[in-house]
Amino acid sequence: MESIEKDYMQYKWFFTSSGKLVVGGKSASQNDALLQRVKSQQHEYIIMHTQAPGSPFSVIIARPEEVTNSDLQETAIFTGCFSKAWKLGKKKAIIHVFRAAQLRKTESMKTGTWGLHGKIQRTTSELKLVLTRQKKILRAVPETTVKNKKEIILHIMPGKIDKSAILPKIAIETKMNFNKEELLSALPAGGIKISN
Repeated sequence: MESIEKDYMQYKWFFTSSGKLVVGGKSASQNDALLQRVKSQQHEYIIMHTQAPGSPFSVIIARPEEVTNSDLQETAIFTGCFSKAWKLGKKKAIIHVFRAAQLRKTESMKTGTWGLHGKIQRTTSELKLVLTRQKKILRAVPETTVKNKKEIILHIMPGKIDKSAILPKIAIETKMNFNKEELLSALPAGGIKISN
């Protein structure tokens, strides 16, 4: 089985400020496939999911001892922003932080659902992102991942305007033309508000 780094673009993804790759499932079935892949490769990765259902399982592709506090904070923000919490227009989300070894799956569990055992850390993240480019591809990422603030295209947060309806407004705000598919793929599901 290929390493996740080789085909990370099939997932939701971003790079933290220290350069760590983070990937998350785009759907319940992709979450399942991702976690089964992590478990089969027996990597002891740090993984996050919102306390409430409806979020990607976000995996930091690095040894736990190499993961910094900023990696953890940025991954928590990413996990919260690409969860149902954003769709519901919340300002914050509670995130569970755990290791791959704590995950278990039984046949009776529905797609995308996993059990956890052992101690789980909890953190709260604000739901705010910036649009920028990573690996020349448009991404919505936590602001602290962008070292050069000139590379920030736009600040966004949960709002009332559907993401497909906000595209013209984004073009006016940024004075840039985006590929519609690339922009829709970068943004979280649900309403968007352009913030300062």
